[in-house]
Parts: sequence; structure tokens; C-alpha cells
Amino acid sequence: MANRGHATLRARIAAYSRWAMTADATSATAPARSAFNARFDREVDPDGVLPAAERARRAECARRAYFTRLAYLSSKSRQRKRKRAQSQSRRDDSQQAA
Repeated sequence: MANRGHATLRARIAAYSRWAMTADATSATAPARSAFNARFDREVDPDGVLPAAERARRAECARRAYFTRLAYLSSKSRQRKRKRAQSQSRRDDSQQAA
């Protein structure tokens, strides 16, 4: 676990250092955002046959579905963690009572 924690801290240091030296974060991340959004264009129109407006509409729906799915999975994960913690707490309480 310590290695993982150290790796996280090293990555955080690198990220903070990079952004401290970047004047315009929006333009620095534009290529990544563009590539990420292009993924949804390819997903909804792999052959490139749709009109641009329709492709954009569908890509926006796909993007919203993607982020909604992430939120759903995150919610389920937090719920599982909460239930595990409650279960562990009950076990600990019952062991202390005995």
C-alpha cells in the first residue's frame, strides 16, 4: 500500500509542477478534450455518413450516457463501501459486547 500511496503523491507533485508552469491550462488540455470528444463521434457514426448536426446531437447523447453511467457506477460503489463499513461496525460492536 505504501508504494501505491507514494506513486500517487509523486504523480500529484508532477501534476502540480506542470500546471504551475502552464499559463493557459485550457489551451494546454484542448488536444486531450478534442480526442476524448472525437471518441463519441466515432461511436455514433463510425462510417462518417451522418450530417454534422446529427452526428453532434448523437455524440452529445452518447457523452451524457457515458458520464451518467460513471455517476451510477460511482454511486453503487459508494453504497457498497457504506454497507461494508456498517457491517464491519456491527461486527466490531458485537465483539466488544461479548
